[in-house]
Amino acid sequence: MVVYSKNTNPNMLLLPLGGMGLFILFYLIAALKYPGGSWVLLDQDGFSFWNNYLCDLLDVHAINGEINPARSYAIFALSFLCIGLFWLWFYLPSLFENNSTNQSIMRISGLLSLITLVFLALGNHDKVLYIAGFFAVIALISCSIELFKVGYKNLFLLGVFCLLVFLINYYIYETRLMIKSLPVVQKFTFILFISWFVCLDVALYRKLRLPEVSE
Repeated sequence: MVVYSKNTNPNMLLLPLGGMGLFILFYLIAALKYPGGSWVLLDQDGFSFWNNYLCDLLDVHAINGEINPARSYAIFALSFLCIGLFWLWFYLPSLFENNSTNQSIMRISGLLSLITLVFLALGNHDKVLYIAGFFAVIALISCSIELFKVGYKNLFLLGVFCLLVFLINYYIYETRLMIKSLPVVQKFTFILFISWFVCLDVALYRKLRLPEVSE
């Protein structure tokens, strides 16, 4: 029998959508505030979709050497995203039929990844991403397994695609092959993941809003 907590208000699942929306809004503002410079063009004006990484907005100094006024907006954006996704990932096991060890692994690894990601604002970019990425891969694989088991075919396929694109990012970064394409690949990856998270949140909202309790 599927059991839903009486204390779980489905409307609370709208919070992750708000967090993701605020992330996009504040990152756009941060991009507009960025003074300039990229690893391709040091004297570039402003933020370039093609040449800048999203993490450039979090640095104290822009790549051109100026103080980066975009940083505070980028930190707000990252915070909103992590809080929203933390809420989503905490409740995500409710999307599935039965409790399992794999769901616990999914929840814990996902939450650890998000907690680690917050430290991007403090520096140590590579170490933070390696640790967060490690936990994220575990969370993605375990979530995909659960989606496959309960028949969420489209969400499963989108999750697997997200994982493959995530690994492509890592491969490019480590091998430096086609490294100039990485800023664009990174943004495509963010858009893809945000889309998947929105779909997961909507599916969970519908599940809790109209639960089908069967014995």
